[in-house]
Amino acid sequence: MIKKYLPYLIFVAAAVLLFIIKKKQRGERKKETSTYVIPAETEPFKRDTTSIEYSKHALCRMGCRHIDDEEVKDILLTGKINYSKIEEDNQGVTYPLEGITKDKQFVRVVVAPKANKIVVVTVIDLETDWKCDCK
Repeated sequence: MIKKYLPYLIFVAAAVLLFIIKKKQRGERKKETSTYVIPAETEPFKRDTTSIEYSKHALCRMGCRHIDDEEVKDILLTGKINYSKIEEDNQGVTYPLEGITKDKQFVRVVVAPKANKIVVVTVIDLETDWKCDCK
């Protein structure tokens, strides 16, 4: 009798394992976003939305993922910096800001602060894998 159900048990175990792996890759979604604002003197950059520049890549990803510039600005002002995803290369430092948009998307906005502006490098929906042909 066990032999009869063994393929089904293996299939269910594989599905559960895949689910757990995918959840760990994307991280846990926080159900509520914090409205606590970190004091400006402890922030690694100034969160100024008056001078934002979008890379071609960011604009393409925003289009694919149905995220508008108002949502990006909101995440820039209220999002939480994911310190484990900060990257630095010869072009400078990029900071990933994470939060929930007005239409309930859990997103990461990656920005590169420059002298007098903030460059939005990319925008990622952390829960939905949108089909996108961006290069």
